[in-house]
Amino acid sequence: MGSGTTVVEAMLAGRRGVGLDIDPLALRLCQSKTVPLQVAGLRNVAQEVVAQALSLATKEAVGRHLAQRFDTRTRAFVDYWFLPRTQHELMALVLAIESMTDPSVRRFFELVFSATIITKSGGVTRARDLAHSRPHLDRDKVPKNAIEQFSLRLQKNLTSMAELPRGPGSNPLHANATAMPFADGVIDLIVTSPPYANAIDYMRAHKFSLVWLGRSVGELSELRSTYIGSERLKGAQLASLPEKPERIITQLAQLDGSKSRILRKYFTEMTAVFMEMNRVLRRQAAAILVVGSSMMRGIDVETHTCLAAIAAQVGFDVVGVVPRRLDRDRRMMPARFGRQSGSMIEQRMHEEYVIGLLKP
Repeated sequence: MGSGTTVVEAMLAGRRGVGLDIDPLALRLCQSKTVPLQVAGLRNVAQEVVAQALSLATKEAVGRHLAQRFDTRTRAFVDYWFLPRTQHELMALVLAIESMTDPSVRRFFELVFSATIITKSGGVTRARDLAHSRPHLDRDKVPKNAIEQFSLRLQKNLTSMAELPRGPGSNPLHANATAMPFADGVIDLIVTSPPYANAIDYMRAHKFSLVWLGRSVGELSELRSTYIGSERLKGAQLASLPEKPERIITQLAQLDGSKSRILRKYFTEMTAVFMEMNRVLRRQAAAILVVGSSMMRGIDVETHTCLAAIAAQVGFDVVGVVPRRLDRDRRMMPARFGRQSGSMIEQRMHEEYVIGLLKP
C-alpha cells in the first residue's frame, strides 16, 4: 500500500479500504492518514511538544539518553550521518513525543518527525537527496536545526490532516502480499503499485528515521532482505516463467549472471503475488497495477509486459497495458545537483504503465 493513498481514496469514495505492507514506515504513515484525529486538539499538543523539545535540547539528560539509545552498529550509523548538535535536537524531539500517552496522536507526531529527516534536499542529516536515491555524505552541508524544521513540517501536516476524511477509519495490516490474510474470493478490487526490479530501495532512506523510533540497523537490514525485489538470493526458490521474462533474463545473463538471478527471483516473487491476488479476488473483479520499467546493465527489463505475461499465466485476463507519461514537476524525483540532469534513475522514470487485469 506504500503511503496509503489508495486506502484514503477508498475512504473518500465510501468504500472499505484495506492496506497491506511490511514496511514499518509505510504502516505508520497509512495509519495516521486513516485514523480520525481532532486537528484542534493536535494543534494544542503540537505547541507543547515543540516547547518541551526546546527545553530538553539543552539538558544533560538528552546526552545520557543518546548514550543508551543505540547498539554499536546503529550508533556508528547515527554518528556518521548526524552531527552531534543534530543528535541532541532529534533526541529531545523523540523524548517529547514518547511522553505522549495516546498511541494515535504519538504516531502522528512520529511521522512528522520522520518527514523532518527524510527529505528530498536540505534537511537535518549530512546526506544529499535522502528521499529517493542512495544516500551520499556531503561533508560541506550545514544541516538545519531539527526542532525548527519539525515545527515547520508540523504546521504543514496539520493542514493536510484537516483535509483527510473523518469517517470510521481503516486498519492497515502488517502483511506480505504473497500471503494475504483474507479468505478466498472476498475482495472487490485491488489497486497497487508493486515494487519492480532494480527500483528505488526505500529502506535506505527509511532507516534514517526508524533508528530514532526504536529500530536497529541490523533489524532493518534483515527486514529489507524480505522485500519483493530485494537482491538477497540466499534460499530463494527460482521458478520457470513465461517466454517474455525468460527471454529477458537469458539476455541479461549473458552480461551479468548475478543480476539475471536477481531478476528471476523478482519475477518469481511477483508470480506468487499474482496467484494470491487471484485467490482473494471475487470472480469478474479487477486488479489495477501501476508499474515502472527498469534498466539492468543497459537492458530494458520491460516490467509491464513481463508482469502482464505472468498475470496471464496464473489465470488473469489482461484487459490492457497503457503508458502514462510522468511530469517531473508533479512527481518527486531525485534532486538535481549542479547541472547534472541525466542520472540513470531520472532517465528511466519519465513514464509508467497501468496494467488492467480481470479475474474470469
